[in-house]
Amino acid sequence: MTIAVTDERNMGRAIAAAAAVRGHTSPNPWVGAVVVTANGTYQAATAPLGGPHAEVSALRLAAEAGASAAGSTLYTTLEPCAHHGRTPPCLDAIVAAGVGRVVVGIVDPDPSVSGRGIAALCDAGVEVEVGMLAREVEQQLAPYLKHRRTGRPWVVLKLAATLDGRTAAPDASSRWITGEAARADAHRLRAESDAVLVGAGTVRADDPELTVRGVEGARQPLRVVLGRAPDGARIHPALELSGDLGAVLDHLGGLGIVQLLVEGGARVAHDVHAAGLVDRYVLYLAPAFFGGDDGTPVFRGAGAATVGELARGRIVSVERLGEDLRVEVEPGAS
Repeated sequence: MTIAVTDERNMGRAIAAAAAVRGHTSPNPWVGAVVVTANGTYQAATAPLGGPHAEVSALRLAAEAGASAAGSTLYTTLEPCAHHGRTPPCLDAIVAAGVGRVVVGIVDPDPSVSGRGIAALCDAGVEVEVGMLAREVEQQLAPYLKHRRTGRPWVVLKLAATLDGRTAAPDASSRWITGEAARADAHRLRAESDAVLVGAGTVRADDPELTVRGVEGARQPLRVVLGRAPDGARIHPALELSGDLGAVLDHLGGLGIVQLLVEGGARVAHDVHAAGLVDRYVLYLAPAFFGGDDGTPVFRGAGAATVGELARGRIVSVERLGEDLRVEVEPGAS
């Protein structure tokens, strides 16, 4: 087996390890690492906030198994840190273990890292290669990368609708448009998010809890209301914000919110869409029809005036969940 094939396989294992801790590490990135020694291969991922990073955990696993990391190759999806934050620098552990070669997926854009980890490894005599499966890593870490580059969270707009594009009946009833499998997936999406946002109108109409249920080990996201939630609403305690949506995102980003899930209602969905603030659309579509134009639409507000002004995107994935479809769309594609 060639070195290139081995490198790709081991970076793939690191990516898989990172995927397993998605939703448990924020605001730290979900990173995977693999250490290949003469005696075995050991993989790990970033622990919850305050715990060891992936590289340190993988090296510890090797040491606990009695395997020397001297001359080993370490694969990590993100550049190892070279600064002391909540934990000591990963760089120190890598150099102390005698790792001979480090294969990195992508450079960390965080200003406290941003190439310094790679430079320090090279200065210590460690061979470093950057870019293995970089596209896959960038996709996996897209929310983290946006937050570090812009200071704003990655915005996911979640929509659940009938096939004729309605989210509620004329009498405002809207519960259980989709089936159990789709609703379970929506809870997983909440569990991956640091905050969930709705408008005050939705709180008054539906009185949602916006908590994560049925996802083992999940943290509860910060609940955010645009406007004022009524006293006694089940969403409390919640952060109540108002004003320019860009300023709202800046504020949430400053709180360490890496991924924000926008759950409605139709006016809020329209406003974040119209402002071009959505990074990913997730639509749950039920095989059902209201059959008229008097139900609540997905977006409430002025839309494209002509076909030429349509906001087009790229379908990232389509998945069947029970009787429903989950469609994920990336905005901005032509």
